[in-house]
Amino acid sequence: MKSLPPGIPFLVRQLLLISAPPFAVYSISRVLRAWDVIFPLWFWVVVAVLSGPLLCTIYLWLKYRRIARRAAALGATLPPDLVGEEFGNLDILRGILEAFTHGYPSDMFELGSEMCGPLYSYTIFWHMSYATTDPNVVKTVLATDFQNYEKGEMFHAYTDSLFGTGVFNADGDLWKFHRSMSRPFFSKERISHFELFDRHAEIALNKMKERVRSDVAFDFQDVISRFTLDSATEFLFGSCVHSLASPLPLPHGLSPYPSEDVKSPSERFAHAFNMVQRIVAERPRLGWLWPLKEIFKTSTDEYMQVVDAFIEPILQEALRKKEERLRHQKAGDEKESQDDETLLDQLVKQTSDRTILHDETLNILLAGRDTTAAALTFGVYLLSQHPAVLKRLREEIIERVGLVRRPTYDDIRDMKYLRAFLNETLRLYPPVPFNIRCSINEGLLPNPDPQGLPIYIAPKTAIAYATFNMHRDPKYWGPTAEGFDPDRFLDERVGKYLVPNPFIFLPFNGGPRICLGQQFAYNEMSFFLIRLLQTFSSVSLDLTAQPPDTLPPPEWKEALGRKGKEQIFPKSHFTLYVNGGLWVKMAEADPLA
Repeated sequence: MKSLPPGIPFLVRQLLLISAPPFAVYSISRVLRAWDVIFPLWFWVVVAVLSGPLLCTIYLWLKYRRIARRAAALGATLPPDLVGEEFGNLDILRGILEAFTHGYPSDMFELGSEMCGPLYSYTIFWHMSYATTDPNVVKTVLATDFQNYEKGEMFHAYTDSLFGTGVFNADGDLWKFHRSMSRPFFSKERISHFELFDRHAEIALNKMKERVRSDVAFDFQDVISRFTLDSATEFLFGSCVHSLASPLPLPHGLSPYPSEDVKSPSERFAHAFNMVQRIVAERPRLGWLWPLKEIFKTSTDEYMQVVDAFIEPILQEALRKKEERLRHQKAGDEKESQDDETLLDQLVKQTSDRTILHDETLNILLAGRDTTAAALTFGVYLLSQHPAVLKRLREEIIERVGLVRRPTYDDIRDMKYLRAFLNETLRLYPPVPFNIRCSINEGLLPNPDPQGLPIYIAPKTAIAYATFNMHRDPKYWGPTAEGFDPDRFLDERVGKYLVPNPFIFLPFNGGPRICLGQQFAYNEMSFFLIRLLQTFSSVSLDLTAQPPDTLPPPEWKEALGRKGKEQIFPKSHFTLYVNGGLWVKMAEADPLA
């Protein structure tokens, strides 16, 4: 049964809340009239009209007074408050939405940090939230006081239409269940299946070679997203969706992108999945008023139909295999080896509930496809801007692996500059640039001012943290924080900055919820980069191939730091991506060089 759009129950709840005080006034007037206590009609009308705002004001005053008193009782203080100039801080909300739609990824947190410091509160229509770019605060939330923070009901409301009951939405025992189930599938033996990477990399590289030999630019972001999708579906579900089999899009002006009716199922899925993420990621920016944008329909429904059509065959195949296994076991056949089991095989052993299977499948796909694709996309972008780094990286690859041989696990482990390059890419362009948690009970956060009192956080308070901003802050990374320099992960700066506080670098999150697929991602990224630079000797951007309306706004050139130097437009939904794609040209390497 199809559920109501979120705006309808939201409006019903709000109408009940708004009408309750006037109805109470009306009831009191009737009771007083029965006792012959008469007031003129205009009096009751005025009281009824003012009752709602008055009760709301009293409630908010008592709420904030209680918070201030609890902070004082615990020897703490409240963070600086980001105060707007318009009613309900509407200007702050508008600024958040503008930054999300047209701004640089750091813009959303930068304004608050400049005005209030690295930890502050902000209130949108009287709903208080916290935001931080301080690694010690993030450490408290993710690690030292982990038990007091969860994704929370509000996050679930934002994301249920995409993630449902999956691991990204899970808290408490359900999260522990997902975690314990997934852990065995990220052992060294499983994440070192380089034959799988090699098959899909070969197809991707051949697609790229075709374009290079035709002297036509290609969208690397599109290619690498297909590579990670094919690799993830085979690794996690045992069957590849062959998204790399479809033709690549052509550059702007050369030919339009294939129309929707001729796109393959995997292409339609990728587009729909990206759109759902964008819609869901926009909801938190609107705060608690987000359902007002979805009164007549749930914005994600149209795209989720495409996503569901893509996922359904994978689930059907997994359930079919389960029934076949059960039949063989009843017939007394030998039990199959667990070495050949996929993560989805293991999940269907636990349940046949299609909702749970559907939700977990989407969660795993997001983790396996989007984050790795984002890192490799921005890695290639940085190579196009830093040819000396590309040259040094190729030299390490040629020295260790050569131009033909497939790399092994030991090769990748011993390639220090490659790992430093990946870390520096992840530092400047973390795939998940922002995240959020919600306090369960009241708690204390470290004050960014070492001389200040601890910061009090009330129960059920959302706290957002910006990995993107934190990774570029000179306070934590030194004066060259905005620069691209892989050597910072090899020289004395590691001991000076990173070792004393590992929470300044969180490309895979931190604490008990750190990404289980971290090493899988490093292996996949390393493998593909090695194969890429064995095949191609140079990379350059082709901005003429880029759709003009997806380029960085001209006013960015006046900005300080990396924002003023960007050649592409980084944007984010749940993960970071290049607006309009990363259109590049490459030169084939001489295999005999």
